[in-house]
Amino acid sequence: MTEPAVPADALDLGSLLKLQTWLSPAFPIGAFGYSHGLEAAIAAGLLREASACHDWIESLLRHGSGWNDLVLLAAAHRAAHDPLRLAEIAELGTALSGSAERRRETSDLGEAFAAAAAPWGETATMPYPVAVGALAAREGVPLGSTAAAFAHAFAANLLSVCVRLVPLGQREAVAILHRLEPVLEAAARHASASTLDDLGSAAILSEIEAMRHETLETRLFRT
Repeated sequence: MTEPAVPADALDLGSLLKLQTWLSPAFPIGAFGYSHGLEAAIAAGLLREASACHDWIESLLRHGSGWNDLVLLAAAHRAAHDPLRLAEIAELGTALSGSAERRRETSDLGEAFAAAAAPWGETATMPYPVAVGALAAREGVPLGSTAAAFAHAFAANLLSVCVRLVPLGQREAVAILHRLEPVLEAAARHASASTLDDLGSAAILSEIEAMRHETLETRLFRT
């Protein structure tokens, strides 16, 4: 029997295991300590139920920081073997941070990712999505799969904040992830075909809450 043709972007088991390791909540980058402005939004009463949490995360993936991160990841994946180009993308990723807290988040996570990913070779300190995209390309992990896994990890981390602060039940969080599946897939597919010209954010309220987080009297998260 003839073996079926394997699509060019097919994810082999080795690549799958790498993505599961790099983007696992257990990978020591401390992502659980960052709320991406959600702590301030919840404190302001903007997120009180599951539907609001779903809509917030969907907006970030379609029109906000989640989308920009995916575009930067894709650009880094393509430029992984061009150090000068990769450095330009890293600089752009830092400049796109809309507040000091957003800059701290992407730089801290990127630095921690580079340190934790040392077993796969030396990785320069770069904004988090740039570091992930560059390492994935170096390790031969397909862009589409990397983008999908990154988008899922982004959504899952924000949902973990909602579970703790809204609060949401674990089953509600899983139901939201299920509802987000087509959004995650679409964002990953579109980002895989994107260029840096596609960067842009319209999630203004999220950016405002990220800035307001600095002034919260009681904070459980760094951002």
